[in-house]
Amino acid sequence: MRARNIKPVVIAGGGIGGLAAALALAIKGFRVIVLEQAHEFGEWGAGIQLAPNAWSALDALGVGELVKREAVFIERLLMMDGISGERVIDIPLDERFRKRYRNPYAVTHRADIHRALLDACIARSSLVELRTRSKVTRFELANDGVNVAVEAWGHMCYRAVLSVDDMPADLRWPAATLWAAPNTHIVHYPLRGWKLFNLVATVVREHAGPGHNEEALPEEVLPLFAKNCETPLNLLRVPTKFRRWMLRFREPVANWSEGPVTLLGDSAHLMLQYFAQGAAMAMEDAVCLASAADACDGQFAEAFQRYQAMRLVRASRVQISSRMLGLLYHAADVSRLVRNDIYRGRSAERYYDALDWIFTAPDYVRDFGSANSSQRRVDS
Repeated sequence: MRARNIKPVVIAGGGIGGLAAALALAIKGFRVIVLEQAHEFGEWGAGIQLAPNAWSALDALGVGELVKREAVFIERLLMMDGISGERVIDIPLDERFRKRYRNPYAVTHRADIHRALLDACIARSSLVELRTRSKVTRFELANDGVNVAVEAWGHMCYRAVLSVDDMPADLRWPAATLWAAPNTHIVHYPLRGWKLFNLVATVVREHAGPGHNEEALPEEVLPLFAKNCETPLNLLRVPTKFRRWMLRFREPVANWSEGPVTLLGDSAHLMLQYFAQGAAMAMEDAVCLASAADACDGQFAEAFQRYQAMRLVRASRVQISSRMLGLLYHAADVSRLVRNDIYRGRSAERYYDALDWIFTAPDYVRDFGSANSSQRRVDS
């Protein structure tokens, strides 16, 4: 296939967002090079939640069915009070949910998404070149250079993956479950066809400390969650070791683009995990960027401004809302009691009404696969 662009689009980073961008651009006929600093393409982390808008993006990229093979289609989203053990938020993910959003809610392993995107990029090798051991350290524009300084804050989280046999029997729920407590929360859900359970325990800190992706022993972890009731604490006592991760975030920025350079995913809108939308936003970015490049027929400076205008408000809203949701989860004292009273007994429809804006994929995602690409080509 002859590429529409003479000079390839260079993508810095071969994670989920980078590969999604490469694949989306290749679908629209553009040649790309993906530069990954690691010695091989791979994905860190473990479990990931996929809301309906994430599935819309995966379907637009042509890999939705592949990812669904190992996904677990859970039945509910739960928020438990980590102090009292009360069930506070209960969002059913049944046929009503799937009909409303045209897609399910599921959980899977991050590596399964990454592998599906990587294989799809390899299948388009005439347009997608994948390079490892290639770290991007800076860029230069033809005229004035651009210096970027971003201040980020962070939380500390401790991750473990348990076999289903090691998971306490009374917590083997078909749900993405969050135990909310002052300054902490604990999340668990099944993975890999109910063979595994993902466990993530997070501590709110003003600044995440050192030690990213290093081993942490229970003696470090358990005291941080001591205020929780026995049920989540019993779960935290199961792993013999954890992996310590820093979760960083920052406030939204007003501009992602400078001439023929733009940002995508975390580099554009680094966010907290409370809406489980980081990967979904990166994949929506990728689809939108390729749509803009298609509409502008490869005039990338123009396309990047178009992409930014289409994505800035939505991605920033998720970024801000995720931080606010974290405040709700970590409420203490009277605020915690008020939170529980507000959500206690809320109907499924009220939850769906509140989630429409985020779980409904934008038109440019849903229409991506059916849109006709420009037929104009230039020699590669």
